[in-house]
Amino acid sequence: MKLATLRRADAPESTFAALITEKNFSELEGFADVGAFLAADPEARTAALGVAATGAVAELADADYAPLITNPAKVYCIGLNYRNHIAEVGKEEPEFPTVFTKFASSLTGANDEIEIPAEDHRIDWEGELAVIIGEPGRRISEADAPKHIAGYAVSNDVSMRGYQGRTTEWTQGKCWDAASPLGPWLVSPEDFATGAKITTRVNGEIVQEDSTADLVFSPAALVAYLSVFNELRPGDVILTGTPAGVALGRRNEAGRHPWLKAGDVLETSIESLGTSSNTFI
Repeated sequence: MKLATLRRADAPESTFAALITEKNFSELEGFADVGAFLAADPEARTAALGVAATGAVAELADADYAPLITNPAKVYCIGLNYRNHIAEVGKEEPEFPTVFTKFASSLTGANDEIEIPAEDHRIDWEGELAVIIGEPGRRISEADAPKHIAGYAVSNDVSMRGYQGRTTEWTQGKCWDAASPLGPWLVSPEDFATGAKITTRVNGEIVQEDSTADLVFSPAALVAYLSVFNELRPGDVILTGTPAGVALGRRNEAGRHPWLKAGDVLETSIESLGTSSNTFI
């Protein structure tokens, strides 16, 4: 099953949750976004899916994607979680997850433009697998964690490295408004396999390519760990970390890092989860 949050063509500030098929979408009536759908009781979700499956459809090519979850209560992010990225930046494999946060306002749509801020031009890409919580829970065991995962999505932890590097705390370089694409779709767990290929391209050139099997801490392990100190709720988002290949770990022929610049197109793809494509302005 695939779900998305879309903007209305006649009122882009208004959004709705949608059921996605191969070439079409249909509205999940009564739900402003996928997060609201996940938070509803099972009977309401089943009824909405039944109506959407037999109701009016529109072509997916015309879809305008909003952030998959428009107002999550929590957006957790995990740093240093791919072994090859840990090696790339010269760190040791962590004993525990490295956790920082974003805010709801940090998220943007899968095809939205991303503004390069006047205050920081050291803009980096970090293609990531996102985990979306479906069932609430506190102190969840790793064995039970899959029951709490509604699905997975494409994300990119676009990072303002100048601000990130000002202190040892990373959040100030990670939480900028409308800078982190999430989507296009939530794909339910039965349609996603561990070990999926994750690829990031800048202007068509592959800069990151890896498998989600390289994660140090799996989605289930992260759900268990984070639920120790906060109750996880439907619509909460966990960005699971990025593989090697970021601009911070690269230098061009002039010896400079190839930071993203105006006009660059950043594509993030994960096998079976789709692609986000964001132009920088």
